[in-house]
Formats: sequence, C-alpha cells, structure tokens
Amino acid sequence: MFVSRCNAFALIIVSAPKQFAENPMMHKKFLLPLLGCALLGAAAISQAQTAPSTPAAAPAPTAPAAAAPAATAPERQAGFVKSVRGDVKLLSAAAATARNAVPGDALASVDRIVTGPDSSAAVVLRDDTTLVVGPSSRLDLKQFHFDATTHEGGLLVSLLRGSMRMITGLIGKTNPDAVRVETQTATIGIRGTDFIVQTDGQP
Repeated sequence: MFVSRCNAFALIIVSAPKQFAENPMMHKKFLLPLLGCALLGAAAISQAQTAPSTPAAAPAPTAPAAAAPAATAPERQAGFVKSVRGDVKLLSAAAATARNAVPGDALASVDRIVTGPDSSAAVVLRDDTTLVVGPSSRLDLKQFHFDATTHEGGLLVSLLRGSMRMITGLIGKTNPDAVRVETQTATIGIRGTDFIVQTDGQP
C-alpha cells in the first residue's frame, strides 16, 4: 500500500511537470509526501542490509571413518600343510590330543606330524622349504625362525621314524649350516638342496 501511494505521487509529478512547477500548492501536496516516501524507502533498504542474515545450517556430522586395521602381529607360524594323503595327524604343544591334518592347517615351530601306513603329507615353511613326510613316519619341527628381509634363520627337524624328503628354501640357500635334520642316532648337516632321510627308529 505504501509503495503504491508513493508511485502515484511520482506519476502525477512526471505527467504534469509544467503545472507542478507553476503551482506552489502542488509542491506542498505532492512533493513533501514523495520526499517522505523516499526517506522511508531508504531507511527500509538500510535496515534490510544491516539485518543479520539467517545463519546457514551447520552441516550434519559425518560418520567417523573406519579405523585402520590394527597392525598384524609378527608372523609366528612356521608354515602350513600343503597336502594330505590318508591318515595324517598333527600334534601341537598347545593341544593335548592329536587332530586330523587338512590342507591349509597352520604349522607351529613345535608341532609333530604323524602319518599312518600308506599316508603322507607335504608342508611348506615360511622360507619356502618343503618337507614331504612319508608313510608310517613321525617328524617333529623342533626349531624354526626366519627373517623375511635378510633371509637368515634356522631350521631343525627331528625324524623319529619313517622317511622324509626335504627341498631347502631360503634359509638353506643363505646358510646351509643353519639347516639340520636330527634322528635318534645322529644329527645331519645339510649340504644339498633336495635330499631324503630315512630311519628305522621306533616311536
């Protein structure tokens, strides 16, 4: 309503400029109200410019990023069972009874592998040494340690009975003296990369 009335005053002045200039009464009747309109309009604009703007809504908190997985503990297992044929048992220091071995089973450095007649098992150690345990055999992995960076380490297996084939890995290639095979009658140092040991020892 205020804007319409001010526009009407301005329209009268613009449409009859000569009459407005020659008639002092029109000055009083239209010019003063139009001046008031201008002042009120300027005040309204100033107030709009200085009025605080509505603060933008704060962004919704984002869900925290998933925590990085904890660093894995140093590798403690000596290797794993690669293949099994027939009746093969694993006996570890942590278990009171033997369990049936299956491919993929972890092998610790104190585990015993026992094979029945017409049975065999192949295990791979962390340095890529392969042990193939023949039928009716009993083999203890007595010591194993390996540094994957330097390829240094040590390996001692004890063949209590039966037969075993060993294909040496990085430990044997880096330091052959660090690989030994123990039987009930002797401890054998390794000088080759692929060999077979057989013993008639009783359990």
